[in-house]
Amino acid sequence: MYLLSQILVAVVALEHVYILWMEMFAWTTRGKATFKSLPPELFEPTKGLAANQGLYNGFLAAGLVWSLLIGDSEWSRNVALFFLSCVVVAGVYGGWTASRSILLVQALPAAIALITVLLR
Repeated sequence: MYLLSQILVAVVALEHVYILWMEMFAWTTRGKATFKSLPPELFEPTKGLAANQGLYNGFLAAGLVWSLLIGDSEWSRNVALFFLSCVVVAGVYGGWTASRSILLVQALPAAIALITVLLR
């Protein structure tokens, strides 16, 4: 269970690195192709807002990566639980306020990783 939890934490971290890249660096290019429900004319004016969101996603990824690098197993577990909980809360809120797909893409993988960390 330990190895599985580590892999899932890494997957959630990678997902948030991707979100960071999308929102901070590719919002006006790749973002248009990804978020087709948004009108194309909104991407340029919301570039700064998206970059700010991307930065926060980067902090979540950094915390999850940090949890993987901590040598003390109890501290590693606690840090992973904290950051995975943050991702679940953000995913539920995003699913409630922005798009239901966020529940599946962001909250669900983090919740599964959270459960495996709790069981290790």
